Amino acid sequence: MPYFADADEVYKYIGGVFRAARENEVGPKLATADIDLQVYYSDPEAPMLIKMHGDNIEVIDGGDNEEADVKLFMPSDIADKYWRGEYNLAVGLAKGHVKAKGPVNKILKLVPLTKPLFPMYKEMIAEKDGVTA
Repeated sequence: MPYFADADEVYKYIGGVFRAARENEVGPKLATADIDLQVYYSDPEAPMLIKMHGDNIEVIDGGDNEEADVKLFMPSDIADKYWRGEYNLAVGLAKGHVKAKGPVNKILKLVPLTKPLFPMYKEMIAEKDGVTA
């Protein structure tokens, strides 16, 4: 059974971590990538468009941009594991668990920048996990 019950939970937590990035020093660093990242999450289906330009990150729940610079395809459970710090995206791409279209190197350069967001994600997800902070 998938970790997330529905697309709304994917948007709340996974989208939420990108939104939270805007509120700290990580957001502007991610935004310098100057890309539109289209992620197609499955189990549950939850497309998400993350626009990183200038010093801003815009998250569009349910967004779908066929012309996005980079497209990633993955189960939402993999995204959950990634944001918990338990999943290596480069290995996932190599093994085919995560599929990508576009310049993957742009995404791999962003991966180290996301590590400071892991504790924020864990804090956000704690309630769903039934853990009290």
